[in-house]
Amino acid sequence: MSDFMEVTKPSGSPQRDDTDESLRKERDKSDQEVRRHNGRDSGVADAAIELARSDADQALQATRDAEEPRPTKVETKARGEEDAAIQKERAAADESLDEERRDRTRALAAFFALERDLTDRHLLAERNRADVALNNRDDFLGMVAHDLRGFMGEIVFRAGVLIRDARDDEAGRRSRQIGLGIQRSTAAMKRLVGDLLDIAAIEAGRLHVELAKGDVASVLRDSVEPFRFAAQVKGIALDLTETHASVLALFDHDRVLQVLGNLVSNAIKFTPSGGKISLLLAVSGEEVQVTVADTGAGIPQDKLEKIFERFIQLLPTDRRGLGLGLYISRCLVEAQGGRIWATSVPGEGSSLSFTLPLASS
Repeated sequence: MSDFMEVTKPSGSPQRDDTDESLRKERDKSDQEVRRHNGRDSGVADAAIELARSDADQALQATRDAEEPRPTKVETKARGEEDAAIQKERAAADESLDEERRDRTRALAAFFALERDLTDRHLLAERNRADVALNNRDDFLGMVAHDLRGFMGEIVFRAGVLIRDARDDEAGRRSRQIGLGIQRSTAAMKRLVGDLLDIAAIEAGRLHVELAKGDVASVLRDSVEPFRFAAQVKGIALDLTETHASVLALFDHDRVLQVLGNLVSNAIKFTPSGGKISLLLAVSGEEVQVTVADTGAGIPQDKLEKIFERFIQLLPTDRRGLGLGLYISRCLVEAQGGRIWATSVPGEGSSLSFTLPLASS
């Protein structure tokens, strides 16, 4: 009864594997419970039958003793024949009971197999429908993202023209500030579109990374520059600790820049004016470790793992983003053979670290 027809997974996903494994365990558990229940019922029934037969034997013996304490040879032979007949009838009854139990077990197994086959077929049909819906959604999202990026590119270009042609007077400086604001907002929109596309790829099991040998120290230096202005505007010191001139590792250059961008932008968001953000690089064993540390408010201990889940915000009222950056970062780091985690001392700051495998390993 414990046989399980594994449902075909056209696109494959860890969530479906977890569902199948959970279903398999539940079915094994129900099979064990049925066997235990049948064994218990059979044991109770057998004990009742044995007790009834023992009482009947004692009553028969008492009757015989009362009739004739010392039976003749003829009577003894007759009683032997009667006992043999009784034993034969009991054996026949036992065989009939065993056959009835086997029939019931076979019927129950057939019912379970039918019910489970029906469940599997319904599950497969639902998954197929979900796959079609997801594929349609991903196609639509891809087309919309392509068009949005085109529009945003035009906005950035026009804002650049506005900045370039602004005069060197008060009105021109206002125009230049407006143009820079448009460019920053457009960049945020591009990141949001990219995050949505990454989430769709992760859910579909199609998150793509291209591993190649590269210098992590160089990537770390490149990742700092785009955030210096935002940190300066907020009055935050952005510091890069150069502990290694060059560290060769296997990673996806653009994806690591994306992870660093998420970590640094988060640090800027949660670090007050006058604070400090530090980027550190260290080599340990066969891994290189990158850490982004800040002097912000810190993260409660019960949230250190939850911040890497989807749509999680530290504060329920915080609407600065969708809570996707750290979830995507974890998926990207793990796809490159690394790991990511957070440490924090509330009131003193937080550190988010991730590792990548060294090229030699």
